[in-house]
Amino acid sequence: MAKPLLRLILAVLFVVAPHLHRPSEALRDPEIVVRPSNAMVLPLVHTSANASMHQSHLDYRRHLQRVSSHTEIARMRLFDDLLTNGYYTTRLYIGTPPQEFALIVDSGSTVTYVPCSTCEQCGNHQDPRFQPDESGTYQPVKCNIDCTCDRDKEQCIYERQYAEMSSSSGVLGDDIISFGNESVLKPQHAVFGCENTETGDLFSQHADGIMGLGRGQLSIMDQLVDKGVISDSFSLCYGGMDIGGGAMVLGGITPPADMVFSRSDPGRSPYYNIELKEIHVAGKPLQLNPRVFDGKHGTVLDSGTTYAYLPELAFVAFKEAIMKKLHSLKQIRGPDPNYNDICFSGGGSDVSQISKTFPDVDMVFGNEQKLSLTPENYLFRHSKVQGAYCLGVFQNGKDPTTLLGGIIVRNTFVTYDRENQTIGFWKTNCSQLWERLHLPMAPSPAPSPSYDEIPSLGPAPAFPPSTLQNSILPGEFRVGLITFDMFLSIKYPDLVPHVAELAKLIADELEISENQVHLMNFTSEGNGSFVKWGIYPTRSAGFISNTYASSIIFRLTEHRVRLPDNYGSYNLIEWKVEPAVKRAWLQQHIFAVVIGIVVTVFLCLLASIAMWHLWRRKQQILGTYRPVDAAVPEQELQLQPL
Repeated sequence: MAKPLLRLILAVLFVVAPHLHRPSEALRDPEIVVRPSNAMVLPLVHTSANASMHQSHLDYRRHLQRVSSHTEIARMRLFDDLLTNGYYTTRLYIGTPPQEFALIVDSGSTVTYVPCSTCEQCGNHQDPRFQPDESGTYQPVKCNIDCTCDRDKEQCIYERQYAEMSSSSGVLGDDIISFGNESVLKPQHAVFGCENTETGDLFSQHADGIMGLGRGQLSIMDQLVDKGVISDSFSLCYGGMDIGGGAMVLGGITPPADMVFSRSDPGRSPYYNIELKEIHVAGKPLQLNPRVFDGKHGTVLDSGTTYAYLPELAFVAFKEAIMKKLHSLKQIRGPDPNYNDICFSGGGSDVSQISKTFPDVDMVFGNEQKLSLTPENYLFRHSKVQGAYCLGVFQNGKDPTTLLGGIIVRNTFVTYDRENQTIGFWKTNCSQLWERLHLPMAPSPAPSPSYDEIPSLGPAPAFPPSTLQNSILPGEFRVGLITFDMFLSIKYPDLVPHVAELAKLIADELEISENQVHLMNFTSEGNGSFVKWGIYPTRSAGFISNTYASSIIFRLTEHRVRLPDNYGSYNLIEWKVEPAVKRAWLQQHIFAVVIGIVVTVFLCLLASIAMWHLWRRKQQILGTYRPVDAAVPEQELQLQPL
């Protein structure tokens, strides 16, 4: 039976700020989520009644934290890139057996939702829609006094409206949610949204849905904390410029010794805020009143926002301070004529060297602790001019709120310690996070099957390459063939002319040779197409190395194969690994044997030709030889007439 949901009703007014520069997410109210692309909508009033209610809930939660200790965490990988895709995603698995989804990680959203199989208006996303009927543990959240009910008063529903006129609505369901093979945290029951309608950007985006990490009863964090399975904390680590990806931890960890902290006051606003007091450029503080960063909602940290937005006075001071340090560079137009980007050429293409040209920036918190930012934390690459960079910090219209998006925390491990009302920052290489933090590992997977069996996985949680190589592909195992079944949401007649092109695209995405990818089966399946592919060793090798095979399988299971939109979305149904066939000595050395035979025949032919020429020469010599006493025919002497 699903747990009843408490639905907080807030008295909220909204104001629309002037045009902003491509934020993928903006601030939201805990109940009405706002996610504009061209405008930011913020709650104008956060009532004191709601603040006290929320504070009471926090006090109760901290009491639970004190009476029980938590050792479990969910370790999860992040994918995509904030500046390229507009978001980061993680993999979440819902149902029994698990169905995989790529969800946008959003600290400003309070609900997790995925497209439902009953959706009448949903776009083509990365993965197939959730099938409630195929999950043995799914239960609808029945209508009750604590939720909004459907017309038939049978099931709880949800609705989210967005400022750019997109929306998401559907029913609430309860099912088992799991976090992948790297997670120590066991699968848990949770309430989530099953979409029946989506419009606007939600309809067209590649990601399946949103994973809400904000403060709210439907937030995945609040649900896990209320169950007592994790402590009230989560962490995000975004990859650096040109790298993308990253990591996420649900639950508390021991903070690194050199992590810097800022207080985060949940009573100040419903968003994750910090106490920013000063900004320094090249060691010099901007001449600003500290209260400039405390207007309206204060300084808000939002993982779903792409760039950073400062109040007008702060932005002008920051821009001027940066430009004074770049007098040797040429200012150029931005990549998009629709925006007045501030860009500079001559910065060099090597990201590791741009700090020699662009100044460092420091953010000083209310407790005098300082977060140092490198140029990759406030710049983005110019997409049309090599070696050029643009400011990723913009004016927040006339809104006095300071909004810090993902660009500010690239290659920074950010801990949202909700229990202690602090947010911590630790500069690090996010691609090496697990090794540097020494976080607990999930139990080792079950031993791999014997060589007589074919290893196989359906759409289950993916393995990292190292796990695959050690457990699925032991050292003595030689891979002779990798097959995988793919279902594409494109009709059979439309796909037939492009199969060869699709094979090349898959080869490019897997970083293998095109002649290694072979079409094995191709059939029509409803409104889609079922395709079986085979990946063979190169012609010069008899097997695929385990490292290479692990990399291929990881790319497949982690949906790293990105296809153009005209192929629709795809689903990896199953993959298999077949061992290399042991060949006889002659089969293994057939090429050398053939070459040897050809060379031998050629040499014999040359020898025969040489012998024949010698014999002919000898015959000619014998034919012209005459004994001394041999008779010579007389020849008539002819005289020329005078």
